[in-house]
Amino acid sequence: MSDLFAAAGLTPHAPAPLPERLRPQTLDDVVGQEHLLGPGGPIRRMVEGNRLSSMILWGPPGTGKTTIARLLAKAAGYEFQQLSAVFSGVADLKKAFEQARMRRSAGQSTLLFVDEIHRFNRAQQDGFLPFVEEGIVTLVGATTENPSFELNGALLSRSQVFVLRRLDDDAQRNLLTKAEAAEGRPLPVDDNAREALIAMADGDGRYLLTLADTLLGLDFPQPLDIAGLSQVLQKRSPAYDKDREGHYNLISALHKSVRGSDPDAALYWLARMLEGGENPLFLARRIVRMASEDIGEADPLALVIANAAKDTYDFLGSPEGELALAQAVVHLAAAPKSTAVYKAFGEARKAAKETGSLMPPAHILNAPTKLMKDIGYGKNYAYDPDTERGFSGQNYFPDGMARRKFYQPKGEGAEARIKERLDRWAAMREEGGE
Repeated sequence: MSDLFAAAGLTPHAPAPLPERLRPQTLDDVVGQEHLLGPGGPIRRMVEGNRLSSMILWGPPGTGKTTIARLLAKAAGYEFQQLSAVFSGVADLKKAFEQARMRRSAGQSTLLFVDEIHRFNRAQQDGFLPFVEEGIVTLVGATTENPSFELNGALLSRSQVFVLRRLDDDAQRNLLTKAEAAEGRPLPVDDNAREALIAMADGDGRYLLTLADTLLGLDFPQPLDIAGLSQVLQKRSPAYDKDREGHYNLISALHKSVRGSDPDAALYWLARMLEGGENPLFLARRIVRMASEDIGEADPLALVIANAAKDTYDFLGSPEGELALAQAVVHLAAAPKSTAVYKAFGEARKAAKETGSLMPPAHILNAPTKLMKDIGYGKNYAYDPDTERGFSGQNYFPDGMARRKFYQPKGEGAEARIKERLDRWAAMREEGGE
């Protein structure tokens, strides 16, 4: 073994990285997950009752999923066995289950921890079921992805899902204090740079300690300010998976901020998605949809501006074209809102499916031939612009279909004038039009 260390340029006693040295030794040492591990927390109650059940730990990187699994096994007296779905296959699973079966026959329980469990395919996930049901293993799966989308329903029904939170600023400050105590010296940063360091970690405790380890391993003549810190450490991109749940969460937040008339929040979520590497044209398409779906005739200019933003981005590209997207988002968020057209079209489509193949009334059919005129096409059609009041009040629904009211503007923004006209025309229709 010593030859292997020597070949790698290490000694068997080389210091472990700071995140490993500060790995909690008891559940009380875990920071940031008090809702699960604190007094009355569901995992705490399991431990105190000495009865572990299978569970899925769902949360962002660096929140303590592996650590919690190890400590659960330690607290309950279970044998801890770890697999990674990235590196393990069917043979590894069979071996793990056989070892767990042998332990059980000897009276020893097994906690099987599966990291990145969502990376196992559906068939592999189904392979866990009989061993979980028989109690051969207590399964603890860790995932950064939404279990509802990534895990089999059968596996979820046999497990409890616990959501781990990204570490808040106080929890990260606690970690930095522990790091300084372990090293016996303060971090070489001033107060502002310390807060910037916390922001860089973005709630990932392991990454925060990795950054701290780097700083504590270097010598500086004086504490670093924010500018000095940024030169030493590279800020990582925000956690954001463009084809997974983070993508849908953030676009939902952007859309609902616009719908809720909050331009500041809308700009924030737009910036978050762009910083995460989202395709700006995906955002442009969603912005165009917002203009039709949530604003409609309350501000008809919104759709024009949304399309113009898309065209501007097409023309300029990044980063200049992104400003046009921001302008469109602000306009839409600040615009009056109306879903009247959105709802009306939905009701009209429903009616179209219900009524099938009803023909338009004869008086609004074109009659390009004599035969068509003879059988009544276009007969008694009134040309509205030529009527005295510019409105004939004729029926345009199919014969045999009662008149329906789909579009019902509430009078917001530009729709106030539309509503006034429609109400006036409805009254004229009741009077007999012309």
